[in-house]
Amino acid sequence: MKRKNKKTFGPVLMIMLITFIIIIVSFLFSILQIRADKTSIINGNLETSVVTVRNILSLEGITYIFSNSILNLSIFEPLVLLIISLIGIGIGEKSGLFKAMFNPLKKVKTSVITALVLFISIISSLLGDYSFALILPLIGVIYKYLGKNPLLGVITAFIGTTIGYASGIVPNYDVITLGKITEVAARIEVDKAYNFSIFSSSYIMITSAIILTIFGTIFILSFINNKLPKVKNEIEEELVIDKSALLYSNFTFIIMLILLGYSIIPGLPGSGILLDTSKDTYIEMLLSDSAPFTDSIIFIITIMFMICGYIYGKVSGNIKSSNDYSVGLSRSFDNFGYVFVLMFFAAQMIGILNWTHLGEVLGSIMIDFISGAEFTGMLLILFLIFMIIIIGIFIPNTIEKWNLAAPIIVPLFMRANIAPEFTQFIFRVADGVSKSITPIFSYFIVLIALLEKYDTNEKTKTTIFGTIKLILPTVLALLGIWILIILGWYIIGLPLGVGGVTTL
Repeated sequence: MKRKNKKTFGPVLMIMLITFIIIIVSFLFSILQIRADKTSIINGNLETSVVTVRNILSLEGITYIFSNSILNLSIFEPLVLLIISLIGIGIGEKSGLFKAMFNPLKKVKTSVITALVLFISIISSLLGDYSFALILPLIGVIYKYLGKNPLLGVITAFIGTTIGYASGIVPNYDVITLGKITEVAARIEVDKAYNFSIFSSSYIMITSAIILTIFGTIFILSFINNKLPKVKNEIEEELVIDKSALLYSNFTFIIMLILLGYSIIPGLPGSGILLDTSKDTYIEMLLSDSAPFTDSIIFIITIMFMICGYIYGKVSGNIKSSNDYSVGLSRSFDNFGYVFVLMFFAAQMIGILNWTHLGEVLGSIMIDFISGAEFTGMLLILFLIFMIIIIGIFIPNTIEKWNLAAPIIVPLFMRANIAPEFTQFIFRVADGVSKSITPIFSYFIVLIALLEKYDTNEKTKTTIFGTIKLILPTVLALLGIWILIILGWYIIGLPLGVGGVTTL
């Protein structure tokens, strides 16, 4: 993350450099007519089509760059989610609510806090990518009030939400979406009777969440904590800690949680208003793309923070006027303008990459390479993990990757006697690992912005490749733990989950 007394590219210039490389590579690939065969599932059949790289330096490409710069930013979902999240976090700070909540935990050991944050980040995968927009900025603030290094907190949360994405207590909606693709891929060529179960990997998910928390805490404290620059937790104003105000605020929060719970329970009078009742399973009702709960969860949490923050601030006297409250809503945006600059250039980079189809072509070439592999068993599993990590550097989107990979990978692994649900789980593990080390992943840019916000040490600089270098030993160590878990499950033949197996 940091380098001293060396000339380095700042994050904005690095994003511009990566974008330039994408432009040049798209030009070369287009001139050389590099293409790939892409196998897709269309109307229940496998169909192969040729995908080529579009030249961004063509008239059409240059027109795209200039005519879509605003659109790329406006549809950049992480920016919108982060803005909403920061509003609620801001009033939690300004009102003194966070200080009252977390000040008593100052004496808790860093190792305990790290383990707790890591576990929460892992299980937050239930919310999908929404977890990044909420967990990363919130953990930074919490560490500040705990008197600990916010840089450590943000990095811990990021590692938990990426590398632990395949773990958790409850499957998220991505598991369902991936499962539908897996089911079709398995039925077309190998087993027409195959049915995917959403809980087919539940045992390994829960077990790995615990294992990753234990070893992740050890690795983060060993490899990252001591390398971080010392920063000052600057809390600008004295905020009153009032037990009565905290009691009223907590009571209100419990009431709102009850109401939220009622809104996601089906079948009761007036309940279930945040569910998509057209879906078949409860997880789909709650977390599908069309479910009101999915679209509104960040907003709901922000509203909770706003109400609880207002109550605490008024009762404690930390908020004396409506103007104090209004200004408090923007508190978390202080020294955070940098993130909007980063996201503008990141949105252009990702937009250009998607337009060129460069990631799709490279991914298809590598998947075709996997299909020609003559490995079986453990070697085949290891080969898939490393190839998906490489593909994930260019294609961070989970569903897009699996759409490319599943039609080839699922039948290949079934013929090697490896169950489709196990293949999908292996893919999810590798997908999470790749997200932790690729600057193409939009929430990696959020990580960089938060590190810049909390780094008050003038002698250090936040860089993209410096950050990757900092977290890479921990990522590799946790990848090793993942491999041991996967191979151990495979060798012993443990049940993967409810109705889930490792081998056919």
